[in-house]
Amino acid sequence: MCFHVFPPAQPSPFFSAATIAVLAGMLSIAGLPALGQDAMEITSNRSVVKVAAGARPVLEYQYVQRPRKPYVKALYSPGGVNVLRDAPADHLHHHSLMFAVAVDGVDFWSERDGCGYEHHVRLGHTSCRERDGVRWCTLTHQIDWVGADAKTLIAKEQRTVEVCRTGDPAATVVVWSTSLAAPPGKESITLTGSPYFGLGMRFVQSMDTDGRFVNADGGTGVEGTNAVRSRWCAYSAAADGKPVTVAMFDCPNNPRHPATWFTMDSHFAYLAATLGLDRQPLMIEAAKPLELRYAVGLWDGQVEPAQIEKVYRQLLRWAKEGEKP
Repeated sequence: MCFHVFPPAQPSPFFSAATIAVLAGMLSIAGLPALGQDAMEITSNRSVVKVAAGARPVLEYQYVQRPRKPYVKALYSPGGVNVLRDAPADHLHHHSLMFAVAVDGVDFWSERDGCGYEHHVRLGHTSCRERDGVRWCTLTHQIDWVGADAKTLIAKEQRTVEVCRTGDPAATVVVWSTSLAAPPGKESITLTGSPYFGLGMRFVQSMDTDGRFVNADGGTGVEGTNAVRSRWCAYSAAADGKPVTVAMFDCPNNPRHPATWFTMDSHFAYLAATLGLDRQPLMIEAAKPLELRYAVGLWDGQVEPAQIEKVYRQLLRWAKEGEKP
């Protein structure tokens, strides 16, 4: 079995070489400055990896001490506003920004009896480095997806999470890369799931009402964005009285691009990039691990669709330029 591991000295494939340069300028407009006054640094303890810019938190990644899965626990705008909510009483299995699907019939999303575990194996490379004037902090994480017995190996994941601060208006950018592979001895695994299985984001309670969804094709509201395929989807709302905008971008190299989005604003607000597994299962052969990459942009204030689309077009343009020999 070929299990792909991202080299510690290199960024993940979607945002490597050419494409990390994309994200360096991805949320910059006309080459405006990328770095804030305080450079970001990354630290870790026995359960959490933290990224901060001076005294201001930027991101928290919970990699152990949650029994079922690791996830991005908190994500802060440049103004210091966290938009993620962990394990709310109505859905204890909603962990901020998380990735989960069903594999060979085992549900890794719901965290009830019979569900699987995304088991921490090893926290790998953590570093900060500057690329094209932007300081990126990176962590890698090896995860075994095991069955309800917490022992049977069902899939193997190598995850990379990268974060930077850049742009005008300033934004926090997260890159989530997952390589999911069949375990040794299995020829393939099959992914299935509910309409919301994928990379999902639960917002803080104050963002559950009076928010606005919009996608790259002009769809608005849940009626215009839910179960709709598009290259990006965004949500604007007030987090504890402070307006913010969150956009999630689908990589053109992802299977089934553009992503099928799950959006909801009834009872609570939720946004997820999915592979449409409720409509069509996806088989992963042992020799070809599934490579998924997404980006999340977080701004203070309301960012209009035209500006979000400009970010996406800039990403594509820079990536295409980087492919030239």
